[in-house]
Amino acid sequence: MANSIMDVESEAKRVLATSPIFDVRTLQVERNGETLLLSGRVASFYHKQLAQEAIRAVADGVTLVNSVNVD
Repeated sequence: MANSIMDVESEAKRVLATSPIFDVRTLQVERNGETLLLSGRVASFYHKQLAQEAIRAVADGVTLVNSVNVD
């Protein structure tokens, strides 16, 4: 398990980049203090939720803000 916000950011980016869902691979993760910001665009609310849950699995104890837009 990642133990610092920097480790969590790197792991979150890796999880998205290796996703089998192309829409999720195009999303961005940025650290803002003790918060991770998930942003970008996907084609469905389902993909937005999948990305959020994938990051939540590696972001133990870190606040996650999901700002992904659904087209």
